[in-house]
Amino acid sequence: MTKIIGLISGTSVDGIDAALVDVAGGQTNLKVELLAATTYPYSEKLRSQILSVCGGASLSIAELAELDDAIAQEFAQAAFTINQKSDQKAEIIGSHGQTVYHRPPSQQLGYSLQLGRGEVIANITGIPTISNFRAADIAAGGQGAPLVPCVDIHLLSHPEYNRCIQNLGGIGNVAYIKSQKSPYLKNSILGWDTGPSNTLLDLAVQHLSQGRKTYDKNGEWAASGIPCQDLVEKWLKQDFFQQKPPKSTGRELFGKDYLFNCLADGENYNLSAADILATLTELTAASINHSYRNFLPNLPDQILLCGGGSHNLYLKERIQNLLVPIPVITTAEVGVDVDFKEAIAFAVLAYWRSLEIPSNLPEVTGAKAKVMLGEIHQPII
Repeated sequence: MTKIIGLISGTSVDGIDAALVDVAGGQTNLKVELLAATTYPYSEKLRSQILSVCGGASLSIAELAELDDAIAQEFAQAAFTINQKSDQKAEIIGSHGQTVYHRPPSQQLGYSLQLGRGEVIANITGIPTISNFRAADIAAGGQGAPLVPCVDIHLLSHPEYNRCIQNLGGIGNVAYIKSQKSPYLKNSILGWDTGPSNTLLDLAVQHLSQGRKTYDKNGEWAASGIPCQDLVEKWLKQDFFQQKPPKSTGRELFGKDYLFNCLADGENYNLSAADILATLTELTAASINHSYRNFLPNLPDQILLCGGGSHNLYLKERIQNLLVPIPVITTAEVGVDVDFKEAIAFAVLAYWRSLEIPSNLPEVTGAKAKVMLGEIHQPII
């Protein structure tokens, strides 16, 4: 077994998810055991800086370098702290970093920037660090995301059931995994970003509460409102939702400007704050339903939710309602932690990179070839 630390901070910028795992095998006999997992919050000052940059604020190259280093130091501290939870120390760190900009490919190659330099993490911790996971897939013409489905197929496939693994992070994304009785051929796994999730909802909560709340606990506020179906149907006609996979997105599309456009659209409907939040929650659920019904070869036998949004009981209820009678459960119910699945995944991706195993999925990202993901940084000390 190889001990590896996986690190990621997602689109919601809540903090750094760290997972310490034991990994063994290759891609055909992968074994993963979660030893410890914790979220390390950013300081309010650093989180504010990151959100400002994600929102399009300009900064000088010197300021960018300072932010890059500050994030790397936070990631290194998270790795150092979780590493103390095991007698045997980690041999590798896999760090996704903090995405601050993502541009899907169109007429040109895509571009995706994750801050938190791997070389800094390696030299602070003294542990070889693998980072910059998206770059190789983008260079091969891919979206650079989502990258986790390659791990999902090994951790969450089922002998009989076709499954959708629906991540409800800042952005929603899906991995469609055919049952193990299906041959491992093209289309045995599919994946793409489905649209907005926690990022848009959290922005709405902060705006509607005048900053008193940062998120809608259990979806209770949204559950007290009535969604405006006319608005949801209007929003679903937008280009991103109609675009066929492969596709990816981020705050660049579903950020503050998008929220304010949604609020402007709702002005003629006399909606309460709860109604607005219910309508935005319905958009997340409806975008998932729309994706499944329009872009999957068949509807799944099971839907497994993960990510922070899986704790939103109202959102879960709306997904279930739109996709009845398909069971909607969480990955925790089948043994994979909902909050740390992505951190676990980047530990696995780092492990595969150390073995020089290609781990992108061209059928998911649109890349022209399978490539090894991540750059290896050895500590100087």
